[in-house]
Amino acid sequence: MDPVVHFELPAADRERMVAFYERAFGWQTEQLGAEMGNYTVVRTTETADGRPTTPGAINGGFFERTDDAASQAPRVVIGVADAEATLAAVTEAGGTVDSVPTMIPGVGLYASFRDTEGNHLSILQPGAG
Repeated sequence: MDPVVHFELPAADRERMVAFYERAFGWQTEQLGAEMGNYTVVRTTETADGRPTTPGAINGGFFERTDDAASQAPRVVIGVADAEATLAAVTEAGGTVDSVPTMIPGVGLYASFRDTEGNHLSILQPGAG
């Protein structure tokens, strides 16, 4: 099975969202620059080499909410061994691919898709490239 390895939440006001999750849950955040889409990395659990040390725990991020319907709902990110093969399986199973795999430096290949119900999800091939 391919596990859920990351979550992503949309934010209209990332500063407000960061303040909320830091105060309410003690999460740690790191704001990335424009070259990374101003993404906010969220750490909810201790890590070693960028990976959670607690089995089953995941970290996440905040992305910009826009008028695009795809940016209106939370996403889960599924860890896969082969991004290309997984996207082919998504298509064969009746889903649609929203984006081709893109390298996130130091993280891996990332792509998004929609399942048969229109839910927007993503995949990550860790350490690829």
